[in-house]
Amino acid sequence: MDFSTQRRRAEALLQLHRPGDPVVLVNAWDVVSARLVERAGARAIATTSAGVAWALGYLDGERISRREMLDVVERIARAVSLPVTADLEAGYGPTPTHVAETARLAIDAGAVGMNLEDSIATAAEPAADPLYSTERAVERVAAARAAASAAGIPFVLNARTDVFLRQVGDPATRLERAIERANAYRAAGADSLFVPGKLELEQIRTLAREINGPLNVLALPGGPSLRELASAGVGRISVGGGAARAALAALARGAADAYQHARLDSLVEHALPSAEINALFQADAEP
Repeated sequence: MDFSTQRRRAEALLQLHRPGDPVVLVNAWDVVSARLVERAGARAIATTSAGVAWALGYLDGERISRREMLDVVERIARAVSLPVTADLEAGYGPTPTHVAETARLAIDAGAVGMNLEDSIATAAEPAADPLYSTERAVERVAAARAAASAAGIPFVLNARTDVFLRQVGDPATRLERAIERANAYRAAGADSLFVPGKLELEQIRTLAREINGPLNVLALPGGPSLRELASAGVGRISVGGGAARAALAALARGAADAYQHARLDSLVEHALPSAEINALFQADAEP
């Protein structure tokens, strides 16, 4: 991808973060899922670190190497015509230098944005204190921003705080802590602020009002609808690993039907035709 194309895609992604008219991201985990999301009408493509890890045989939580993760990001970025933002978890290393290198490599891979979370440990290895201090987390956000600025790309940095997701501290103070952290990350150079976890609609309204930048929330079962989230002032909605889990659930149900109930209909009746899938790549094969 040439520099001007990448820069144009980065600018387009940034402009999609409009509170009240949120960009909706159905996260992809490989080229075919990204192409299907693009065909459905997406305005941008986001990857899911969990989906990529599972597809390559790893646990979620930075068990997959940075190089393997970015290889998938690069393949997706080459395969679609939309901006691609990469879920790169906690930046693949504890220091600001590690995070800066991850941001630089993401740009080299063709991404025009990335997620950066403030969790110390992986989900598979919980720690007594699961989050970086605000000061250290701010340094890491600033390092990613500096690396992107040096590359000359208006890289969309989506800084994530896991106060709610990891259920950190007194529940009565979580909202205040999430707002404080998000605003600190915004001041350090983040473009959007991601607060995943189970949130009530009123909490989301407060976050959107009190955070000094576009709010990203995670769509969850039983949570507010897209229309409610938009009305609350959200600027970005992600499904995270939800799309990958939905695809795996369809496979699990179909396989169980085949082997436990001697039924094949759930596997064959709702499958996409091979020709339809091949058509996603037809242009690539033409001379």
